[in-house]
Amino acid sequence: MRFVYFFCAEKIGSRCPATRQRVALRPARRPVVTWLLALLLALLAGPARAAATPEDTLAVRPGLAELYLDDNFYSVLEDPTGSLTLAQVQSPAWAGRFRRLRGSGQLPNIQHPRSAYWLRLTVRHAAIETDAWYLELYDSHIGQAVFFRPRPGSATAYDSVATGATRSFSTRPHPYKNFLFDLPPRPGQTVTYYLRLHSDTKTSFRAMVHSGAGLIPELSVQYWLLGIFYGILLIMVLYNLILYFFLQERTYFYYVLYVLSGALLFLSEDGLGFQYLWPAFPRFNHFISAAAPVLLLLTFGTYASRFLDTASRMPGVHRAGRWVLGGSAALLVLDAAVVHSGFSFWLYLLPYGLLYYIGWQAWRTGLRPARYLLLAQALVAVSLIFLITRKLGLNFYNNAYTVYSLNAAFVLEVVILSYALGEKLKGLMDLTLLSQQRLLKQLRKKHQAQERLVEQMGENQRLKDQLNTELEAQVAARTAELRQQHETVAARNRELLEANGLLALQSDAIAKLNQELSQDLHDEKAARIEAREVDFGEFSQIYPDKDACLRYLADLKWATHLYRCRKCGHEKSCEAREPYARRCTRCRYVESATTGTLLQKVKFSIVKALYAVFLLHAHRGNYSPAELARVLDLRPATSWAFAQKVLAALQRRRLASDHEEGEAWTHVLLDATAESEAVVLEEAGDTADMED
Repeated sequence: MRFVYFFCAEKIGSRCPATRQRVALRPARRPVVTWLLALLLALLAGPARAAATPEDTLAVRPGLAELYLDDNFYSVLEDPTGSLTLAQVQSPAWAGRFRRLRGSGQLPNIQHPRSAYWLRLTVRHAAIETDAWYLELYDSHIGQAVFFRPRPGSATAYDSVATGATRSFSTRPHPYKNFLFDLPPRPGQTVTYYLRLHSDTKTSFRAMVHSGAGLIPELSVQYWLLGIFYGILLIMVLYNLILYFFLQERTYFYYVLYVLSGALLFLSEDGLGFQYLWPAFPRFNHFISAAAPVLLLLTFGTYASRFLDTASRMPGVHRAGRWVLGGSAALLVLDAAVVHSGFSFWLYLLPYGLLYYIGWQAWRTGLRPARYLLLAQALVAVSLIFLITRKLGLNFYNNAYTVYSLNAAFVLEVVILSYALGEKLKGLMDLTLLSQQRLLKQLRKKHQAQERLVEQMGENQRLKDQLNTELEAQVAARTAELRQQHETVAARNRELLEANGLLALQSDAIAKLNQELSQDLHDEKAARIEAREVDFGEFSQIYPDKDACLRYLADLKWATHLYRCRKCGHEKSCEAREPYARRCTRCRYVESATTGTLLQKVKFSIVKALYAVFLLHAHRGNYSPAELARVLDLRPATSWAFAQKVLAALQRRRLASDHEEGEAWTHVLLDATAESEAVVLEEAGDTADMED
């Protein structure tokens, strides 16, 4: 797990001096014939190979920066009881049981969490040695690590340094995120060191020996790169948190929780959290190590479900995913708290696999940003393969690329998912803009129609004024003529009276003609101002769902009218659990928004019911139930029953004393009399299937 190991790995070969020195310590490659002969001799030897093979001696010399401990440089003894002491494991009875891992088939990790493991390491120091050496254990989750080294000037008396993840950070010999033990200079000596390891999780024996001169530069590089890693995570958290506060999109909030959970997981994995944040709380460090992966699973599942809209796209899979996510989290907590099986990482396969399948289906059904989630999860999955193999002790392409691939993959995932959120939001904004453009186009057409109507009304007013002017001119001329006749024919009183009577009749005819003309103009105006019928598509945009309809009914009932309890008559109420319902503060009676309206006890979608009332009111009841059933996609029996209920309410409204022609349809909606009369009519529609 070290960058230096990457630069000095065998695959780089002679390009690295440290690697050349390390390879020089290993036996030369044998020809194929030699290997075959050795294998044949081993088979012939049979039981004679029962004796344990000692580990190779690790030679350190000046000029080397570090040496990676292959599994041939140490031997392992498993203590199932966990009670052996150093003196016992040094005794001939137990010393012969140490086995070198190479060729034994045993993996270089803790296989049984209940056992203690003793590691024996033999180091040959150079004849001239001035720098101290350090032994570093990669895995910071080892519960107990006791290092035994000979005292100066003695080969049998040993000092011990006890530390581990179950002890406070102050017990470590050096303030470093991993376990670092001193190997003092012993010029020209061959020294045997012992390590006693115990942990309740599967951890590897991977280790490295550093020289004093090469340790500081490596640590500086490690902390510098880890600082960049956490800096990127912090920047992404702040960036997406600001977007959440500005846009109020909850997906960003879940994404921030996911990134914070990932940062907490990495703080527990690389040991920086135990070093800087909670050094005096080893139990809390153990809790974080166990809880961080579960928290990461839950936050990612919540974020992915919100990002992929699984609740609306795949409701069945969404419900199953919630059960799988909760069950996996419960099993993980149980394993970490009670079982300690060491195989808890396999429990992540099902929920993450299901989330990947949901993302694949969402991408196939048209959600283009889902491809970024698939890409990011694929990168994390590849890096997790290397992590799992290291936990299991498998030597599967282990170098700095693979050791820190999970950090790099998580950073890439954070950036990719942030971009995916932006693309999804952009798609929603583009869709909203397109809808607004269509709405503006419709409003523009409506405005043009209104302008043409206003022009027609102006033309009608001009014709009316012209006609009135002509009539007034005719009346004025006739009046002048009559005045002249009155002045000239004073003697012809009788004839003048008859002429006046004739004039009165003509005036009545003119008045009647003017009234008929006004009525014709009014009828023509009513015909031109006839309202455009709203189709169900536009109506469902105004009232898109049940929530919008209930909100409209609640405002209609209680925003303009005083609340009065139907049960006790009390006039004070509060909100109830049911949406838009009111609860009486005295008798606790709950009145829903549909109570006392035409939509009470309706057997189909409330949006369709509201549109049906609108259609029947707009057509004054002249709308056939069959046509209503076709428009609303209802069964004829259901449509007929509800139409009779609305028609009865319209008839009662026409007979009401306060009825006004052309009044709003709200008076019909709030017809409380329909509740008792609608029972028989609604029974006719009970046999029909409930319609959306």
